[in-house]
Amino acid sequence: MTPATNPASRRVVPPTSSDRPPALSLPSQVSPPELALSGARPLAVDGVEVVALPVVPGEGDGAAPVLGPGADEVGEQLGVDLVALLEAERASGEAGRIVAYPVPLGGPDQASLRRVLLVGVGAQRPADFRKAGAALGRAVKDVRAVATTVPALDPDTGLEPFVVGLVLGSYGFSWRSTPPEHVPVEQVVLAALDPKAYDAALRRALAVAGAGWRSRTLATVPSNLKNPAWLAEEARRLADEAGLGYRVWDEQQLAAEGFGGVLGVGQGSATPPRLVQLDYAPRRAGRRTPTVVLVGKGITFDTGGLSIKPAQAMANMKRDMTGGAVVLATMAALKDVGCPVRVVGLVPMAENAVSGNALRPGDVVRHWGGRTTEITNTDAEGRVVMADALAYAVAELDPTVVVDVATLTGAMKVALGQQVGGFFANREVLAAAIAAAGEASGEPLWRMPLAEVYEDKLASKVADADNGAGGPGAITAALFLQHFVGDVPWAHLDVASVGDAPADADEWTEGPTGFGARALLTWLGAEAPLDGIA
Repeated sequence: MTPATNPASRRVVPPTSSDRPPALSLPSQVSPPELALSGARPLAVDGVEVVALPVVPGEGDGAAPVLGPGADEVGEQLGVDLVALLEAERASGEAGRIVAYPVPLGGPDQASLRRVLLVGVGAQRPADFRKAGAALGRAVKDVRAVATTVPALDPDTGLEPFVVGLVLGSYGFSWRSTPPEHVPVEQVVLAALDPKAYDAALRRALAVAGAGWRSRTLATVPSNLKNPAWLAEEARRLADEAGLGYRVWDEQQLAAEGFGGVLGVGQGSATPPRLVQLDYAPRRAGRRTPTVVLVGKGITFDTGGLSIKPAQAMANMKRDMTGGAVVLATMAALKDVGCPVRVVGLVPMAENAVSGNALRPGDVVRHWGGRTTEITNTDAEGRVVMADALAYAVAELDPTVVVDVATLTGAMKVALGQQVGGFFANREVLAAAIAAAGEASGEPLWRMPLAEVYEDKLASKVADADNGAGGPGAITAALFLQHFVGDVPWAHLDVASVGDAPADADEWTEGPTGFGARALLTWLGAEAPLDGIA
């Protein structure tokens, strides 16, 4: 007879390493296309499988479209009338419209050739080249090598937007147990272009495109991996790669230095908050080189806290750190776009979780510098963490300009839909620069008013301000943040309206967008980004 055993006396055997589940890590992802310049004709590029040629609308009603560089040679070698093909397909040269001509047996001098793509470039504006690049990127997935003369049509106008469109239109992210269904084209050769003349332009274009890719990826990573500690480590890795200065505050350091907003929002999570600072200086920086501070919201997941979100509204909240992703990606690309000013990036990172230790409505937090906020809505947490970083930046970093980026308010999405981001600015010249950069980069931003008439909605009976001010939500959120920047020139980018793309369209892919990095790099990569501001 087996003696009875007291369950309370049973020895608990710790699991061995083979019993534990493997540590979660991000699986390998597809890489963006490699791009190169060549002065050769497209059919002279070794191993090319696809040749892509530009199509320009004809002048006047009913005029036949016009083919761009390289088309005569391709048509002659393959024995095909490409203009007749366009007319048969009723293709007018509309930007992004592609007509394909299959070459299943290869060309007489190019055995690897399998397709010729005729790519519409419309009116040949930057937006048209971007659209053409994105359409080509989608059309040549799974291809090894492509040669194209599309940017050769007008390289000064079209090279950068074409490259950005092609790279971002190829974007993919996968966490499946099987390989991705499709991968981006491996290599694209920009033919009929002098490499010496356009090498710098290509490097800049790749830096801008790469920042868009990086910010999109960071925003897409699921939050069971992407907690504040993980994101801070990604920032460290990025800083090492880009040669940036790096500093991180853990929860003990945040408490010791008075970052009450970041700590308060993060206190309900099992993964404690972080604050990361990255520092960039141009090659010839001196004592008089001005400093721009970028602040990005780093909420790695937003349940809404005790003011909990509805299930449907919570489903995409892994991307609520888009502002932080944009700042990190921008910082990594500053050297490659030739930014002439110092830039400091600050990303307060926290998970807004539900627990017995979470912030409660009615709690009061004390921000860095002493200003207090009554928490009446725990789902208005982004402004609470950003306030700490803004106050610290203004007091400690001597900024000439401060710009913050955040998926901050649903009100902005109500106001602008999902195609345009919103921004506020307290200086006209800065507002003009931000708007122009957004338009040029393909990340349009619409200026909203810092309407003082709504200032009284921030009033609290117990603290300096109420984080849950009602009324026009995007405006009151901006007014809340404005108190932490004082008289420093400041712009606030609320990209909640464009944080997610509802479907694939042009260079956007369905899901998190990483919107904002291209606009910031277009501004900061200018010859004199602070002209008229500083």
